[in-house]
Amino acid sequence: MPVERVKERYASKVGEVVLGATPAEGGTRSHQVKVGGDSTLPFLHAEGVVANRPVIAMEVQDVIPEWNPVFTRPVADVMGDPGAWAQKCVEAFGADLIYLRLDGANPEKGGRKPDQCAATLRQVLGAVKVPVIVVGSGVDEADDEVMPVVAEAGAGENLLLGTATQDHYKTLTAACMVHKHSIVALSPIDINICKQLNILISEMNLPLERIVIDPTVGALGYGIEYTYSIMERIRLGALSGDRMMSMPVLCTIGYEVNRAKETAAGAAEFPTWGEVGDRAVLWEAMTASCFMQAGGHIFVLRHPTSVKLLRQQIDALMAGK
Repeated sequence: MPVERVKERYASKVGEVVLGATPAEGGTRSHQVKVGGDSTLPFLHAEGVVANRPVIAMEVQDVIPEWNPVFTRPVADVMGDPGAWAQKCVEAFGADLIYLRLDGANPEKGGRKPDQCAATLRQVLGAVKVPVIVVGSGVDEADDEVMPVVAEAGAGENLLLGTATQDHYKTLTAACMVHKHSIVALSPIDINICKQLNILISEMNLPLERIVIDPTVGALGYGIEYTYSIMERIRLGALSGDRMMSMPVLCTIGYEVNRAKETAAGAAEFPTWGEVGDRAVLWEAMTASCFMQAGGHIFVLRHPTSVKLLRQQIDALMAGK
């Protein structure tokens, strides 16, 4: 006898965030990118709508970073020029977004001034037409000076700015409100802090549809299971109607993978591990693949081959394969 397939039906859905602004919206981007909007668990097309496909951002920095050589090799010729670096990521590697990290604002990495950081943003915006994510150095005092100036320099572009934390969110939230940008809310793999931060930001009257969650991910072999469970709970909360858990999720895959021993140690040190170039790329692609199926929406990668592999999987999953 035929067996009827049991289908879940959910009370709500993930919120949708729009990134970028075209000339019609007052910006200079060639198109907008929408993330979120899902009314089902990841890629269960029979149970709901996967409104927008996951997107891939490639990371660009304003100073030459000390990355694993596997990740620097494909962009070694442009790493001293953020505009050219961003252009290569889009035109040669097919990035959907640019993730610009202003690491040079860190006093220990040059202490670049707010006007220098704003000039870097303008350089990147002039080089590419995709929407742009901009995050600070992670040093609160420096970012408090830099990010408001950067937000003003990108006014009209509907940037995604980061990062806001539970103890340090007011300055960035205010800048996003004044200049009409969206915000990245960063929490330390903790569902309660994640929700509380969203509440704090929304209480400053930044609309929920302008908040993206960064729950802090872990690379394959480095706490990935725990992060996966947090992201599942975020998605289930959104689908059950918890508005403070209904934001799209950003995953900084490249940053975490670059820190893993398995992506840097050579075959001479660990002969059974295989060639480090292949291993590092697969580590990044597999980590991203895992979190995509946990409910991620924006994936920040560093290697173009990882981008290619993840895009192939996105294509297949969006087609229901």
